Formats: sequence, C-alpha cells, structure tokens
Amino acid sequence: MATQYVERIMEDPFGRAQKVAVNLHESPLAWLHARGHLSERHYLAGDRLRADWEKAGLGPRVTMRWDAAPGRQRGGGAAAPEPGLAQLSARERFDGAIRSAGPGLADVLWRVVCAGEGLSAAERALGWPTRAGKLVLTLALDRVAAWYRLS
Repeated sequence: MATQYVERIMEDPFGRAQKVAVNLHESPLAWLHARGHLSERHYLAGDRLRADWEKAGLGPRVTMRWDAAPGRQRGGGAAAPEPGLAQLSARERFDGAIRSAGPGLADVLWRVVCAGEGLSAAERALGWPTRAGKLVLTLALDRVAAWYRLS
C-alpha cells in the first residue's frame, strides 16, 4: 500500500495551530507509538485488541454479503453459515479485553484502536478536555495489556 500524505492543521502541545503532513495509512495507535507517546506494551495491547476486533468481524461491512438473505433460501438449503470457532474466540477475547478496560475507558479505547479515530477527534466526541485522551487511552491500554498478559 503506497504512503499517502495530506496536510492538516493540528494543535501542538502549546495550543498553537500547526500545519502537518498526515499519513492516511497509519493508524492513530501506530502514530502515537512511533512518536514515543505509547510504550511497546501499550502498542502491542492495542494491536492485539484491533486484531481481535477484525477477526471477530465486528467492523462495518464494506462489500456485499453473498450468503442467502434470511427467509429467502431456495430449495430448502442450509441457513447462513455460523461464525467459525476462530471468529467466536476472537469475539470472546475482544469482549473480555473491553470489559477489563472498564466503563469510561472502553469508549476512547474503541474509538482510537478499533475505529481509527484520532485522539483529538475522540476527545471532542466524548466531550473531554484537550489532551485528556492520551492519559485515559494509556490507562485503558494498560488494563488491556494486563488482560492479554503482556509483560
């Protein structure tokens, strides 16, 4: 996948607007880790959570489903395929990790790690003060890392 940069106006730590180049193919989690805002343990916990979210099929569908529509099966065919063991296991791990983060922390965790929302956008959506998201995200990732037993 080719790197694609766009220019964005972002606020620096001192509240001043700065023009920056943003890589559209880099996740917010990877961006924070690459700039030293997240430890390796936190990054791995977030990456594992995102992988479980994807394996569980919890993301929005982008393509058409080719299985039969409910109630419209021809010739008495079998029902739509059941989720596989790997998908169910991923869903259980994801649910356990989100529960381990706890209420109030799971929101920012899901927005940044799974939905790929930037920290400042997540802070605005949750009604939080500027720069509160990084601290809360770090606390959530710490709990998730413990749940995944990452040392």
